Amino acid sequence: MLKSWIFSVKSDEERGGRSLNGQTRSNIKIGALVDIVLKKDQATGALTRGHVKRILTNSPNHPHGIKVMLEEGGQVGRVQEIIES
Repeated sequence: MLKSWIFSVKSDEERGGRSLNGQTRSNIKIGALVDIVLKKDQATGALTRGHVKRILTNSPNHPHGIKVMLEEGGQVGRVQEIIES
């Protein structure tokens, strides 16, 4: 049996003008609330939510997400989604 999937991708306008791209360094601010994937969770894709303490990636973009350190416990991972900037 063949299943079909339909995904809806909202534009920045539809999200209230907020950019949620975790692949672009300029979108991420210190103190922003983000969902990250920890190195140990890369296989499962489990997300960890917290506030950005430090931005660790120096390049302006990264295809897997900008690497950050969270205020909560100093956890390090790549940003998948910006919840609040």
